[in-house]
Amino acid sequence: MNRSAPTGDHATLTPCDLGLRADALECAGAVTLSACAGAPRSPWRVGLNTALRRIATAPAILLIFTGCALPHPSTHPFTSAYRAQNVFTWGSSLPAQVRRVAVLPMACDQGTAEMVDGRDALEPIMQVELSKLRRFELITVAPETLLARTGHTAWSCEETLPHDFFPWLEESYGCDAVLFCRLTVFRGYAPLAVGWRIRLVDVHTHTTLWAGDEVFDAGLPAVQAGARQFQLAGLRTGALAPDEWAIENSPRQFGQYAAAQLLATLTGR
Repeated sequence: MNRSAPTGDHATLTPCDLGLRADALECAGAVTLSACAGAPRSPWRVGLNTALRRIATAPAILLIFTGCALPHPSTHPFTSAYRAQNVFTWGSSLPAQVRRVAVLPMACDQGTAEMVDGRDALEPIMQVELSKLRRFELITVAPETLLARTGHTAWSCEETLPHDFFPWLEESYGCDAVLFCRLTVFRGYAPLAVGWRIRLVDVHTHTTLWAGDEVFDAGLPAVQAGARQFQLAGLRTGALAPDEWAIENSPRQFGQYAAAQLLATLTGR
């Protein structure tokens, strides 16, 4: 028996109608419904579906190939910054008569190429950080001068010095004290590490006025926090470039942090 097609709001959907609506839902990103065999999908809908699938997978591909460029997680805000502790101070302030200091060339292990490279990179940085203290006048002793006079291009505080070493420095440079500096540790790859052994000695009494022997290892959370705080302070003053993670990957910037932190323990007048 033939039935007339329903009319009005109660019209019955045919299978082909369902197929067309299924295609519309598929284009909108919904779950694909089975279209009827008698209603083939148009080419533009197939192309649109393919484009949508490619767009959806693009973020995952970007994450795979650019994962190493994602921002490094920040230091925990509650981690205390590292403070140099292996430090000796003669008194609460420097003697008033210490006005001029002779700075010797930086010493290091000459048998290790990495240490020599580290010294060459960090010695100018140490000199800059020393000048920022404004504690005394700095007189640089050239390696060539030291070699001609003593047979060595550098001396460290733990070595046996020539018997006339201090009198020669006082007479030649008019200095009141001499600063010994040795690079003890240098790791130029992450996690970075820099170690300093520094001593300030009175040329008259041979008394140690100040000394510090520290290793700053970026593998330690406290050192990471200290380096990060140092960089943020530099950004506020314009002293450092605005690169959030450069200090964790640049031996020069990390060496600057290590030098500044150790020299900060040198008392004023």
